[in-house]
Amino acid sequence: MSSKREASFHRKTNETNINLSFSIDGEGNSSIETAVPFMTHMLDLFTKHGQFDMTIDAKGDTEIDDHHTTEDIGIVLGQALLESLGDKKGIRRYGNSFVPMDEALAQVVVDLSNRPHLEMRADFPTDRVGTFDVELVHEFLWKLALEARMNLHVVVHYGHNTHHMIEAIFKALGRALDEASSIDPRVKGVPSTKGML
Repeated sequence: MSSKREASFHRKTNETNINLSFSIDGEGNSSIETAVPFMTHMLDLFTKHGQFDMTIDAKGDTEIDDHHTTEDIGIVLGQALLESLGDKKGIRRYGNSFVPMDEALAQVVVDLSNRPHLEMRADFPTDRVGTFDVELVHEFLWKLALEARMNLHVVVHYGHNTHHMIEAIFKALGRALDEASSIDPRVKGVPSTKGML
């Protein structure tokens, strides 16, 4: 394991321009500017509750919609998370977090397994939060799981307010990833009988 578990990425396409830096072993500090205000809010919560440090400057074609920007942030964050993990020696590998937000309860379970997969169970009562298209939560999480090569399970057990439900997801995501990426001094090498992750 390297002493600094951090990474920076720049992704520029005809649709988006994203600069991102990420540190696993942070203090919950963030400087996040995206063209999607709701995602800016959610990523700030993710960083704070995961005790990560993250800066994002993301611009995109939001005059069309928020899809490309939200998706590409998920891609770049996933890439940065994967690189930050390095050889994964000594990590706990698994993380599980329940987070309540008023009437809503979300659970996120993570396996940093090098086997990308997303399972999501959430029955949102509305299609939008302000101008944000709620289906983009799944799009973001799927691209994050794919690029970070992690097994990600997201369950919203109940809730009535869509904003509260999504907020609980992002807080639980940060906390589950913090647990999974943390170093356990009892773990020798990687936590897998295969000898690699």
